[in-house]
Amino acid sequence: MSVVWTDTVKEIAGIKLHLSRAGKGPPLLLLHHDIGTVDRLPFYDALAEKFDVLIPHYPGWGKSERPQWMRHPRDIAAVHAWLLTELDLSGVSLVGLGFGGWIAAEMASLAPRDYHKLVLVGAMGIKPPEGDIADQAIVSYIVYPRSGFHDEAAFAAVYGDVSTDQLEAWDIAREMSFRVAWKPYMYSQTLPHLLGGVQSPALIVWGDDDQIVPLSAGQAYARALPVATLTTVPACGHFAEMEKPDAVAKLAIDFLSRS
Repeated sequence: MSVVWTDTVKEIAGIKLHLSRAGKGPPLLLLHHDIGTVDRLPFYDALAEKFDVLIPHYPGWGKSERPQWMRHPRDIAAVHAWLLTELDLSGVSLVGLGFGGWIAAEMASLAPRDYHKLVLVGAMGIKPPEGDIADQAIVSYIVYPRSGFHDEAAFAAVYGDVSTDQLEAWDIAREMSFRVAWKPYMYSQTLPHLLGGVQSPALIVWGDDDQIVPLSAGQAYARALPVATLTTVPACGHFAEMEKPDAVAKLAIDFLSRS
């Protein structure tokens, strides 16, 4: 089955928000990494074979308009909650990748009963008890994404010869990341205390060689969320859904499909 993606623009909070959507079935909001997203990934297509998948570009990332007022990932979470209301969707599952995992966790903490299930892959948002979240400010635009792969060939398979457009997109994404998540860098001091009310079951997925977010952050999420399972993907870095799309899609689909 070939998956057909459609692109639309929704105006939310005065921002023109780019939205890609494909598939049929229960609704699923997919929240991309801090480096943005490419248009098509095997992982996205796999999910769209089972679910109605929505992938917004965050305000200021990708093809979405940049808001001057945005200052915290919780603002992005509120924009996405508004988007789901505008689309009249309920019982949505959230799949958050890296920085998107933080946004998914914020959404769940703000509406503890609203979301069907959560899948957090290498999620930022909690200060790792051991180790630190890698600081992208001290490396080049290409070194940071590359460091998120266990296998150099997996990076090349997704990005090939990195284009000038891609470098520019990473530059813009980095600037927005700093604008909303700089001090403290890539974690919230309040989020861990607010996750205890979340009633949605959560699957926490981590690459066993994540050089960007230490596994201890995943263990902290597993402790903070009342109903959570943590699983690791072998020989895999931070961008697990790009490096091991089949394995991560199977984990996510099996978990999301269970009643």
